[in-house]
Amino acid sequence: MAKLVFSNLVSLDGYCAGPGGDLSRLPMGSAFDDHNVALLRTAGTLLFGRITFGMFHGYWPQVEKDPSAAPVLAEIAALTRKIDKLVVSDTLSLLADAPWRDTEVVRRAQAHARIQALKASTERDLLAYGSTVLMNDLLAHGLVDELRLLMGNVVLGEGVRTFEEGLPPPLTLLEERRLAGSDIVMLRYACAAHHRARRHPW
Repeated sequence: MAKLVFSNLVSLDGYCAGPGGDLSRLPMGSAFDDHNVALLRTAGTLLFGRITFGMFHGYWPQVEKDPSAAPVLAEIAALTRKIDKLVVSDTLSLLADAPWRDTEVVRRAQAHARIQALKASTERDLLAYGSTVLMNDLLAHGLVDELRLLMGNVVLGEGVRTFEEGLPPPLTLLEERRLAGSDIVMLRYACAAHHRARRHPW
């Protein structure tokens, strides 16, 4: 059975983006790219919310066409194209000639059941970057198995909060390490909610 893993770069004060979704002040760089490509190499499906899918869809196909792209970025672009993709959205539709036109689009009302079925039917993990609205919903319903929080060495002061009030559920720290050549600390947690949701109420 596959796990659902969310990976998010966050500021020290808990923001995953600045005002208006601005990502420019978060410390992306080579260590961040190396972390992302390592996760992609082991994943079987990429899971997206609507906004994050739009960002990826608008960026990575262009990188793959760029002969001057750094090798790690070229690999991320190629892996992202080849891997199965699932996006949760009530509004998205893909044109027949669009990049990644084989992406599966699932409406929000069917998302939980589809994700549960996919986890049960495959061995390779489901992986999601960003997509915090979707992440918080899936955390609340016990469907997230693992969180990877990349703590950046910045304080934003305002912006998009990573977690909604009351979340996340109790977590178990599995690993902590500094990404090589950076000031980003990776914290890997197992989520307890999916275990608690299966317990009897008495």
